[in-house]
Amino acid sequence: MDYIELSKEISYALRHHPEEFNLKLDDKGYTKIDDLLDAINKSHKFSKVIKLEDINYILNTSDKKRWEIKGDFIRATYGHSIEKEIEHIEAIPPDILYHGTSHKYLNNIMVEGLKPMERQFVHLSEDKSIAIQVGKRRDDDPIVLEINSRAAYEDGLKFYKENNGVWLVKSISSKYIKKL
Repeated sequence: MDYIELSKEISYALRHHPEEFNLKLDDKGYTKIDDLLDAINKSHKFSKVIKLEDINYILNTSDKKRWEIKGDFIRATYGHSIEKEIEHIEAIPPDILYHGTSHKYLNNIMVEGLKPMERQFVHLSEDKSIAIQVGKRRDDDPIVLEINSRAAYEDGLKFYKENNGVWLVKSISSKYIKKL
């Protein structure tokens, strides 16, 4: 079983194109696990029948907790690009958060701030090493930005904590950003 490909397929379905899988997401982004399994198995992309045990295996072995299960339902916790906005619970952020980016975008960020681009939120990290990993998706030697999240929060920005030290915010003005 190629769990990496299965993980990508589930993330694609829950984050970006649930309609391609005939999935209905509720206001918090949940859909029935059975519906997701049926859709993935009908696609015939995998050589074996995908079961709940396969999803649980990925959840239990991955350091990136991209989804969560509650009862008979599953959702992507962050990274959505769908039009329907997913509800998140507001939280008070730590004083400093981090964001990894490529050299290509630095000047723009330092002028315009961080924007969600094709996603619903900007993703920030509690840990510099995670910010570096994220930045390496687009740059072999990424830049880490330090975000004064406490000041931004005190100025009225809403932050949402997800699992694995990931924080979400709609956007961040450049006045809260410092290049490390």
